[in-house]
Parts: sequence; C-alpha cells; structure tokens
Amino acid sequence: MLSTANSLRRFRPGDGLFLVAAASGVLLYALAASGGFPLDDSWIHQVYGRNLAHTGQWAFVPGEPSAASTSPLYTVLLALGYALNIPFRLWTHGLGALALALAAMAGARLAQRALPEQKYIGLLGGLALVLAWHLVWAAASGMETMLFSLWTLVLLAMAWREPEASGSVARRGFVFGAAAALATMTRPEGLLLAGLIGLALLLVRPQTTWRGLVWWGVGAAVGFGVMIAPYLVLNWQLTGGLLPNTAAAKQAEYALIVERLSYPARLWEMVKPIFAGGQILLVPGMVYYALHWSRRLRHNRKAILYLLPLVWALALIALYAARLPAPYQHGRYVIPALPALVLTGVIGTAWLVSVGRRSLAGRVLSRSLAIASALGFVYFAAAGAGIYSRDVQIIDEEMVAAAQWIAVNVPPEERLAVHDIGAVGYFAPRPILDLAGLISPEIVPFITDGNRLWDWLYQNDAKYLMAFPDQIPGKNPDDSRLCPLFISGGTASPAAGGPNMAVYYLAWNGSCAG
Repeated sequence: MLSTANSLRRFRPGDGLFLVAAASGVLLYALAASGGFPLDDSWIHQVYGRNLAHTGQWAFVPGEPSAASTSPLYTVLLALGYALNIPFRLWTHGLGALALALAAMAGARLAQRALPEQKYIGLLGGLALVLAWHLVWAAASGMETMLFSLWTLVLLAMAWREPEASGSVARRGFVFGAAAALATMTRPEGLLLAGLIGLALLLVRPQTTWRGLVWWGVGAAVGFGVMIAPYLVLNWQLTGGLLPNTAAAKQAEYALIVERLSYPARLWEMVKPIFAGGQILLVPGMVYYALHWSRRLRHNRKAILYLLPLVWALALIALYAARLPAPYQHGRYVIPALPALVLTGVIGTAWLVSVGRRSLAGRVLSRSLAIASALGFVYFAAAGAGIYSRDVQIIDEEMVAAAQWIAVNVPPEERLAVHDIGAVGYFAPRPILDLAGLISPEIVPFITDGNRLWDWLYQNDAKYLMAFPDQIPGKNPDDSRLCPLFISGGTASPAAGGPNMAVYYLAWNGSCAG
C-alpha cells in the first residue's frame, strides 16, 4: 500500500486528465444553461458572498446580519471572487470544477491504496468520480455540495493513512481536526464524518498505544476547536445557537412529511435519486467491497477504516431520511454520499472482475458489468447537461424572472414577502419577509400554520407576496387577499409538472378592486 503523505500531494500524470475532464464537464453544463444556476439557493450564496465582499457584513440584506448561509467557508470563497472583481459566474463555476478535479485526484489515491495490485484502479476511480453526472451537476450548481464532497474524501484519506503515518502523533491529530473543522464549515454534516472516523480510530488504535491515541485525540480537539471557533461565535451572535437558521427552518418545514411517511419509506425516497445514473451498475461492486472488508475484520481491525466510506454514505442518507427527507433536485442533500459509494463500487467491481477470471461465466458476467458501468457513466455524464439545463431554465423562468420584474415594478421601501429569497436578494435587493424562515427565523415555530403566517404578514405590513401556489400561507392561490400582478409564464416548470411563480399585491381588506 501507499504509505506516505506525499502520495496525496504529488502530482501524477492522471491528475492532468482529471483537471481537463472536470473543467470540460462543468463548462459543458454551464454552456448548456447559459451560465445559470439550477437552484434558488445558489443565488442565496451569491448574495452573501457579494455582501461580504462589498460591505464586510455577514448579511443577506445589508445592515441586517443573518445566518441563512449553510456554508460559511463557501461564502468566503465566493466573496474572494467578488473582491477580486472576477465575473461571478466564471469564478463560481471555476471553484466547482476545481473541487471536482481535486475530488477525482483524492479518489484515485484512495482507490490505489485500497487495491495497489491493480495498476489502473486509481485512474478508473478518479474518472468514475469526474464522470458521475450528479457530481458534475453539483460542481456547476453554485452550491457548496462539491466542495463538501471533496472534504469527505480528504478526511477518509487521512483516516486510511493514519496506520502507516509517521511523525508527531499530536500534529497529525491537529491537522485532522483542522480539516474536520473546515469540512464542518462547508456543511454541518462534516461533524458526522469526523465523529465516525474518530470512533473508528478509537477501535483500531493505529497509534499503537493508548498514550498515542490520547495525544492524537488532544491534537484533533485542539485543531478542530481553533478552526471552528469563529464559525461558532458567528452563529451564536447571529442566532443564539451553534448552527445556522436553515437547520431549524427546513426541519420545521418537513415535519409533516416525517410524521406522514414511515422511516423505511423516507429512506427509500432518499436513496432513489442518487442511484439514478451509471452508479446503479456499481451496486454489486459495493456489496462485494463490503463483504471483502467485513471478512477481514476477523483478523485485522484496520479493516474498519476501509469500511468507513460505506458507513459514512449510509449514515448520511439515514440522517437525512430521519430529519430532512427532501429527495428533490436529484437528492442534492445526500449527493456528498456519492463519492464514497462510487469509489467502493469501482474497487469492488475490479475485485469481481479479478475473481471472475476463474470461470468462463464469471469472466463474461464481471467484464460485462464493468463495461456497462463505464458506458453508463459516460452516457449519463453527457445526458446530465440536458438535465442541468432544464433545472436552470426553471430557476431563470420562475425565480429570476419574477425577481427582475420586482426590481422594476415594486418600490424597494414596500414590504415584500418571499418564499424563495435567493434570486430576489440578488436582482432586487431590499428588506424581505422570508416565508421559508431562513432570514426570518421568528416564524419557524409556526412555519406550517397558514393562519399565523397571514397574521405575521399583516403585523409586518407586507404589501406584496412572491410565491408558488404551494408556498402561499394556507396554500390557497384563490385567497381574496391575493391580487395577481405578475405570473411568470415559464414553460419549463409546467412541463416538469410544476407551477408558475406569481407576484401578488396583498389586499388586506379582501378586495382587489379597492
């Protein structure tokens, strides 16, 4: 096995291929969608990044500090682009492409470490990652998803390297803790992976002595604490808690789904979207990978570390099924589980091909599976550009178009209530009443109560409302208080079975005529 830290730092010939492939993939998706973003949340990140660069404030609305950004590290990176006056689309897509390429490089090294006797396993593992259409979609999306996916592979690489690492144990722990903090500042779920790795290392004890393990743990705690402290202080100042507003707001919004659907049903809904691609053909490889390392557990506790990728992926999916069962937008919340699943699938499939050589039937089946998987990744990587383009078209025709209409037709001093705040914040910046609770966290306790939401809008003197029909308080687009002023007329959303965005004037007397 590869045994030194240099194995993760040294540039290899295949790395250039990963860079070109990542840049080409993201460029293809971005050009197919004219540089747009497939999520309204992407525009939320842009607003925070722009405001941080231009005003120095952590705020969606300048002068009103808030914690609606789930990824402070990503926000800072976006702000750097604005500070350097680099076109924001170029900078954002460039960050995504770089994160995808680095993830492929890290994945290649993990694959080579797990299966060193296979000469091309690193190249195959890296290419599988850079061709996984969900990851290309995430890299182009303007979200922190690909950056966090990269961090998951970095942390797993550190865990796999620990049994063979040399030098100061405390220093190694400090570096791991600092990396875990950066991952957590990219997505709070980074804490889950760090905890799983810490538990695995406690069971394996690669530092050989309890004293070494304690020093590693102390170093990790210090590194994590030093790096995470500004993030925690920021959240405490803005929200009075340690996590951003989005956690409570989104969980409250999906509370009814948690109550209505059984846990197995929610789990299945979260699993389905991330296997929609060539990765479905890697499932036999994932199973074989799990069996291979599970059998080794009897004789070697270090096998626990090699089971971590699957444990992490399953834990992330299980967590979201329990707390935030939101499978929409291609399962974007659980996409960070995909790199680990793809890597274990590639490694396991390579083992199946090797084992299959023992018989004619085995050779035919295993090689057919491997070839079909490769073709599947290539096909879906190309087809994903069309999916991405459609997603962007929906956002542009609905959220962006409505926001641009508001910028021209709604006076900035009039109180505007919005559910999807990102595009409005970017194209029509103004104080906003947020029906999703991200920058108006006071509504979280009654976010699903239509009557109380209407009372809150009235008490805050709301004059206008921008929302889809199912985002209107009470979900009644025929409410007499709603006076339609603008309906998007977009075609992509209805074609996908969705509604059109509308902007209403709010007639509190119940009469649009008066």
